Amino acid sequence: MNRIYIKTLSLVVLITALTSCKKFVDYNPHEDFVTTEQDYLKSESDYRNMVISAYSPLQWLNQEYVVADIASDNSVAGGESASDVLPLQQIDDFTLTPINSTLTDLWQVAYEGINRANYLTQYKNTNLAGQTISFAGKDALYGEVYFLRAYYYFQLVRMFGDVPLFADKRLGVSDSRSLKRSPVADVYKQIEADLTAAISVLPTVQVQKGRITKYAAQALLGKVYLYENKFDAAVPVFEGIITSGAFSLVTDYASMFLLAGENGPESVFEIQYTNGSPYYNWGGATRGQGNYAVQQNGVRGLNGSAAMPYSAGWSTNLPSQNLAAAYSAGDQRKAITTFDIEAYKNNNPALTVTYQVAPYKNTGFYNGKYLPRKGETSGQIELNYDNNFRVIRYAEVLLMAAEANNRATAPNDVKAQGYLNQVRQRAFGDNLHNVTSTGATLKQAIWDERRLELGMEGDRFFDLVRTGQAATKLTGFKTGKHELFPIPQTEVDISGLTQNPGY
Repeated sequence: MNRIYIKTLSLVVLITALTSCKKFVDYNPHEDFVTTEQDYLKSESDYRNMVISAYSPLQWLNQEYVVADIASDNSVAGGESASDVLPLQQIDDFTLTPINSTLTDLWQVAYEGINRANYLTQYKNTNLAGQTISFAGKDALYGEVYFLRAYYYFQLVRMFGDVPLFADKRLGVSDSRSLKRSPVADVYKQIEADLTAAISVLPTVQVQKGRITKYAAQALLGKVYLYENKFDAAVPVFEGIITSGAFSLVTDYASMFLLAGENGPESVFEIQYTNGSPYYNWGGATRGQGNYAVQQNGVRGLNGSAAMPYSAGWSTNLPSQNLAAAYSAGDQRKAITTFDIEAYKNNNPALTVTYQVAPYKNTGFYNGKYLPRKGETSGQIELNYDNNFRVIRYAEVLLMAAEANNRATAPNDVKAQGYLNQVRQRAFGDNLHNVTSTGATLKQAIWDERRLELGMEGDRFFDLVRTGQAATKLTGFKTGKHELFPIPQTEVDISGLTQNPGY
C-alpha cells in the first residue's frame, strides 16, 4: 500500500509544479489502480479477510524464537562456519550491532503487523467511504485484532525496550520522521488495554483452529503482568484459565510436537503454518506459509532408510550441553529437547543412519521439537515446513501461575508448589520429584523449571533478563547493554530514533 501513496504523491507534486494554479481535488485513484484503499472494508467478508492479513506477520516472526534461545545458554548458533548466518553468530557471541539483518527484519515484521491491526481499528466503526458495516460477530472479530496488536508490541518491547507507539491509525510514508520512542511503561499500558478489550469480547472456543480465544488473551495478559512484576494482578488471570477446565497436560510430552499433536488439549495459542503452496523466494525466506526455522534445526547431511522419519537440515540453533546437563535422569523432556542424533543412530541400526557432524560449535544435540520431518513440506522444501509454533502451552500457564502466586504480595506457596509439581509429575511420571521448598528457593525452582519445560521454545533469554539472572549465566553479557537488542540502524537513519545504550 505504500506504493499507492508514493505514486499518488509524486503525481500531485509533478502536476502542481507544472500548473500551480490548478487544484486536483477530483483525482480518482482508480485512474491508476484497479483496487485502491477506497475499495476496502465494504462488506463483512472484507473485514474478515483483512483480519486474516493481520495474522500473517505472526508466521514471519519465527526467527525471534530462534534468537531467544541462541542469545541464551540454551543453544548456540551452529551452522557451517563462523560466517554462516552471521546475524545469528553475532547474537550468540554478543557481538551484535545495529545493522544485524535478523533483528531489523523482526522489527519490520512486528510493525507490519501493528500497521495492519491499526488499519482495522481505524476503520472499525466507519470505512474510508464513511459507511458503517455491521455484522454478527464483529466485536469478537475485533478481539482478535486487539490481541494481535498487543502480541506484536509485546515482542517489540521485550526485545528493544522503548519503541514507537501508535494505535490510532496506520502510518504512511510521511509519518516516518515524526516517530519517537515511547517509554516501556506506556507500551505495556497499551498492551494491557488491548488484551483487556480482547478478553471482554473473545469466545472461549473458536471453530477454526489457531484463531485467538479468550484464554489465549488471558494467558498473554498474565505473561505481560509477570514482565511488569505485577504478580497480584497476574494471579486471578491465570486462575481463570486453570479453573475453566479447558486445558490439560498431555501425558506423552514429545507427542505435542508431532503433526498429530498440533492444537491439542495443551495448546493455548499456536502460530499456524501450512505447506499447501510452493514458495521459491529466497530473498523472503521467512515470508512463506511454512516455518523456516524447522529447516534450520535439522541435522546436516542426514540420510538413511526410507523408514527414517527425519529430513536433513542446516545444523543451526543447536541445544547446548549446558541445557542437556540441566535435566535429571528420568526426565522425559530431555530426549526431544536435546535430541541426540548419535544415540538415535545407535538405537536404530536398521535405519542405516548417516549424517554430517555440525561443522561449527557442534554440541551433539539438535532441537527435536522442531526437527524437519519427511512429508511435512512442499514446493521449495526448506521454506515450507508446516510445523506450528507452540507459543503458549498449558504447562507454561501452570508455571506462570506458580510464579505469580510465589511472588505475590501475600504469597501462596502451597498453590505455587501444586502448579509446579503438576508439570514435574508429567515430566517424570511420578510424584517422587515434587518440590517442597518455599520462598526464594521455590522461586528459583520455578524459574529453573521454565527452562526445562520450555527449552528451545524461544523464551529463555527473555526469562533470564526479566528475572535478573542474565549477567551470571550468559558469557559475554554486559549489564546495562545486552538486556536489549539494538534499534535497527535503518530506523535511526530514516526516522531519527535514538539508539539503545552501548550500541
